[in-house]
Amino acid sequence: MHNLGNTRSANRRDHFLFTPDTFVRIPLPGIERGTAIVHVSPAAGAAFTQYTVELEPEGTLAPAASQRFLYVLSGAADLSTDTTFHSLPPGGYAFLPAGSPHTLTARTAARLAVIEKPYLPLAEIAAPSLLVGNEADAVSTALMGDPDLQVRSLLPDQPAFDFAVNTMTYLPGAALSQVEIHVMEHGLLMLEGGGIYRLGDAWYQVSAGDFIWMAPYCPQWFGALGKQPAKYLIYKDWNRHPM
Repeated sequence: MHNLGNTRSANRRDHFLFTPDTFVRIPLPGIERGTAIVHVSPAAGAAFTQYTVELEPEGTLAPAASQRFLYVLSGAADLSTDTTFHSLPPGGYAFLPAGSPHTLTARTAARLAVIEKPYLPLAEIAAPSLLVGNEADAVSTALMGDPDLQVRSLLPDQPAFDFAVNTMTYLPGAALSQVEIHVMEHGLLMLEGGGIYRLGDAWYQVSAGDFIWMAPYCPQWFGALGKQPAKYLIYKDWNRHPM
């Protein structure tokens, strides 16, 4: 049934919320037997690109020129490099350095969150190398001591990495302890549950499948609602001077 122009999606100067009813699937170079939903890119003023890849069985994703982070949302995929082979189940993830040869092949129909950005090197610090893991193996830490709000860091907090990717899980009723305003930029994909997000001066109902972009210094706050936990995957630039 046509929604007659109604949507929860919103596009503002310092943020946007894109909901699945507004997603447009497109072919991208390097994707065979699959399509991409580009959530944010430099075309929108972002310093990174984030998209969801939907692959048919045996569909493939070729290397990127920039560093890349992959997170398996559903299905299963195999990651091959010149010297290694890894099977990635749901919750499996990988970091690929800029220019590293690799191929990802879907073993079943699969959906993956993909984050790419140019690498910002630091003098006398070697660039990071291939990293493969599973979210379930990442240490869960209470944010600001709140046991109802758990964070799992998927990349090491080391100067070599110029961005971070975490999952954050809120029990029903849990919320950030403050409205945050900071220099970091965010890309956020809702994985489970839902709640209320404050972005700038607006308040939004959000649920699984939604994507949010937050510009630097965008006021932001989230509280979980409903009977199941809310969980999202969140990107931020990190470990670099703002100049």
